[in-house]
Amino acid sequence: MTAATLALAAELGRALAARGWCAAVAESCTGGLIAGAITDIAGSSAWFDRGFVTYTNEAKAEMLGVAAATMEA
Repeated sequence: MTAATLALAAELGRALAARGWCAAVAESCTGGLIAGAITDIAGSSAWFDRGFVTYTNEAKAEMLGVAAATMEA
């Protein structure tokens, strides 16, 4: 994980926390790197709710409700 990536994740956390919001991510080709960067930050459980890594189209449809037409676009 690069320092720049961790800095961006920390900035996201500060912005979310300031607004009382939380984040969830759905990843495919990134293979969980976004969630990994976020959970490397101490205290991120205060503003990070969950992450999904759905690599196959079947998983995207089943777990996230992504329409087949969207994946074909």
